[in-house]
Amino acid sequence: MTMITSNDSGGARKPEGKYKAMAVCFILGLGSLVSWNSMLTIGDYYYKLFPKYHPARVLTLVYQPFAIGTMLMLAYNESKINTRMRNLAGFTLFFASTFLVLVLDLATSGKGGIGPYIGLCVLAACFGIADAYVEGGMVGDLCFMCPEFIQSYLAGLAASGALISLMRVLTKLAFEKSHNGLHKGAILFFAISTFIEFLCIILYAIYFTKLPIVKYYRTKAALEGSKTVSADLAAAGIQTKTTDQGGQDNKQGERLNNKQLFLENLDYAAGLFLIYVATLSIFPGFLYENTGSHQLGTWYPIVLIAMYNVVDLISRYIPLVQWLKLESRRALLIAILSRFLLIPAFYFTAKYGDQGWMILLTSFLGLTNGYLTVCVLTIAPRGYKASLHN
Repeated sequence: MTMITSNDSGGARKPEGKYKAMAVCFILGLGSLVSWNSMLTIGDYYYKLFPKYHPARVLTLVYQPFAIGTMLMLAYNESKINTRMRNLAGFTLFFASTFLVLVLDLATSGKGGIGPYIGLCVLAACFGIADAYVEGGMVGDLCFMCPEFIQSYLAGLAASGALISLMRVLTKLAFEKSHNGLHKGAILFFAISTFIEFLCIILYAIYFTKLPIVKYYRTKAALEGSKTVSADLAAAGIQTKTTDQGGQDNKQGERLNNKQLFLENLDYAAGLFLIYVATLSIFPGFLYENTGSHQLGTWYPIVLIAMYNVVDLISRYIPLVQWLKLESRRALLIAILSRFLLIPAFYFTAKYGDQGWMILLTSFLGLTNGYLTVCVLTIAPRGYKASLHN
């Protein structure tokens, strides 16, 4: 086992492996939302099973409180939490919950009823808890590293929706005229999602932590006072021994507490919260229930969900072009608040517009969701020591 001290960090050259790490971050992002996106994207199947229970709206309402509540508790105790165990616990819970959704569907033979619906809601809550563990832990972990890693992770989150939407189109084409076509498609969805979650456990536990560039950034974070990376470094065969690094914090001479950090970044925190308030006010419940009947028929909600997910994915790469990246705190907040104009726009379009305008609005919703999320999460950690990034 290698022992390093604070004196080892000066002038070290960044090792190779950046693109391998970016690829792994993308897959981990994919696994962080693929299960939840599977549940959302087969909404037409759940509306067939549970027509009276508004599954798209209810499952989202069940998922979000557990995700937000768990994330707040984890954020409050961030400095005391083993990030490696947090992320592994999250991916394991995703794997177990996704597998149980598959088992529930097979056990009930794709039949509805209040019992299976309650079971589905419980598993949606588990997805929310797992999401809080994984997304918060991974974003905090990758904030120690270069911006391209967190951008790749966030792109992976969006890619999960695009992948599932593509699969939904293919399964609808393949099974539309077959007996129990929706049921077969749902089984395929969750079987693939279960495999992806298992792959994420293996990648994070064994491969990612041993990449040279990842070890470099985690070592650097440990030497700057971070305690959350010690388990990952130990798994890579490295022990750290830090000494006083006074004067290296660009913003504060000592570690700020959570309240101080929150107040300094209140606009970023509020902005990130408002991005998803606006998005979830429309997606996916409104798109399934309030868009009327159009020429596309049963394909209409599938096309809307697919357009949102694909454009959301594309938009997360826009900030890679430096002159297209929005960095002004005031401009970011104005852009985020202006998205609430989309809510009346959607209701007006659903009542008076045709399907072309609705597809355009849905695409713009995905564009602003992905773009603004990446801008906020890549800009917020700037200027802080690695021990504060998480």
